[in-house]
Amino acid sequence: MSDGVEWTSDLDAPESALAIGAHPDDVEFGCGGLLAKWAAQGCVVHHLVCTDGSKGTWDVGADVAALAERRRDEQREAARRLAPSTAGEVRFLDHVDGELESGLAERAEVARAIRELRPSVVLGHDPWKRYRLHPDHRHAGLLACEGIVAARDPHFFPDQGVAHHRPDALLLWEADRPDHVEDVSTSLDVKLHALEAHESQFESTMGAADASELDAFRSRIRERLTALGAPHDMAAAEVFALIDRL
Repeated sequence: MSDGVEWTSDLDAPESALAIGAHPDDVEFGCGGLLAKWAAQGCVVHHLVCTDGSKGTWDVGADVAALAERRRDEQREAARRLAPSTAGEVRFLDHVDGELESGLAERAEVARAIRELRPSVVLGHDPWKRYRLHPDHRHAGLLACEGIVAARDPHFFPDQGVAHHRPDALLLWEADRPDHVEDVSTSLDVKLHALEAHESQFESTMGAADASELDAFRSRIRERLTALGAPHDMAAAEVFALIDRL
């Protein structure tokens, strides 16, 4: 590579992974291909969704409580599609969409999830990506990073009564400076299948009125992952910032 980055590639599938997303569908967009690949190799895949997704519609008259419940169901289905035989837990923190913060209370929630689920690898948003507009993505990324620190050290939140846990690695998607690439050519179709479980987001996120209009969306995802893989001689890839000194 000529970009000055020392790239690593294709971690061994861990025993378990926890993906932390701001909203339902963020995990599938950010690392769905990698999670599907690992799941096919026996990895147990857990999801932690920080907000209720209640603002994920252009309909000004929408019943947002009903939307939040629908998005919970969609996220569970997406998790099943990513890992048909090794799906783990899908947990929801249920903070109001657009109002997520990264304070001590939220950090404790994420630390508890990491301690209880004990993942080998954690995945999340890169909170330091330049010009990122959505505050929930920034805060969810910070919570993934800060939650690991709290979960690994026994004197953070001792009142939880849960043994501390140090994951082996953290992967940040949409990274400002990616340095790790994963070949997802064998799992791209599974990623798309999981994304399409989020039917409430067809119009607002995928630009489709219904399932019959998803071809353009599928093409965009394929083109994006093809472009990410090309510099690494991979047919399709997802890229991350890898932190493995936790």
